[in-house]
Amino acid sequence: MGVSELSVVVPGTSDTPCSLGRMAANRQYNLVTTTAQIAMTRLHVFPDNPGFVRGAADFIVGAAADAIAERGRFIIALSGGGTPRPVYARLATADYRDRIQWDKVHVFFGDERCVPPDDPRSNYRMVRDAWLDHSPIPAENIHRIRGEDDPAIESLRYEQDMARLVRSDRLPVLDLILLGMGHNGHTASLFPGTAALREMGRRVVAQYVEVVTAWRVTFTAPLINAGRHVVFLVEGTGKAEMLWNVLQGPFQPDVWPAQLIQPMNGELHWLVDAAAAAKVVKSPG
Repeated sequence: MGVSELSVVVPGTSDTPCSLGRMAANRQYNLVTTTAQIAMTRLHVFPDNPGFVRGAADFIVGAAADAIAERGRFIIALSGGGTPRPVYARLATADYRDRIQWDKVHVFFGDERCVPPDDPRSNYRMVRDAWLDHSPIPAENIHRIRGEDDPAIESLRYEQDMARLVRSDRLPVLDLILLGMGHNGHTASLFPGTAALREMGRRVVAQYVEVVTAWRVTFTAPLINAGRHVVFLVEGTGKAEMLWNVLQGPFQPDVWPAQLIQPMNGELHWLVDAAAAAKVVKSPG
């Protein structure tokens, strides 16, 4: 835990309407979630943006070190958007470059816009510019979603790419999956009211998103929920109300898709700044 970080457990016990409602509603989404899982959502609150960026980078480095020590490699799925960009840039600095055996790191992407890799809207381009071009991670260890290809075909190819690296009869288990949360409660490219929210058989799907009038390729909730560590990165006052909705509001994932993220056997962490956490927990001090 960082020096200036407040870590709390988000309330949720078996006798609260919130918990009971979530567990009942989970049945229609085939989510296997216990009361203990709901009660053990970890919220890490940082007082300001620099602390948030440093804390997120340190969390990633710690998870990488543990995975490499235990299993000989580290498999991470990255999120797009503006929030993680400074985190990725920090990982490219000299202070972090020597803290991880980067040749043992494999990078996937939780979702991608269906655009070429040099398009300014590309998640891959953002991560490449902020981090990957300045990192010793081998090129063959970077598994990008080919946004320029047919999204339906690419979603299948990406599943196969992952399966070749993570061989399992069940869902592949990634060491760390980073997520963001939109102002409408979406995460990855799981948007409100879309068919991808109820996908239980596939690991990666193509989804046309009406609200942005564009195709996306995205991880599904079952794949995300198989992760060892699933981490939301959320900052800013503009996310405060939605953070409360997702963590403490009624369970309605068709409206707030981030509520679908409930790891089966892994850990769920929310790394947020004090501004985003204002409605969920009082700031330290």
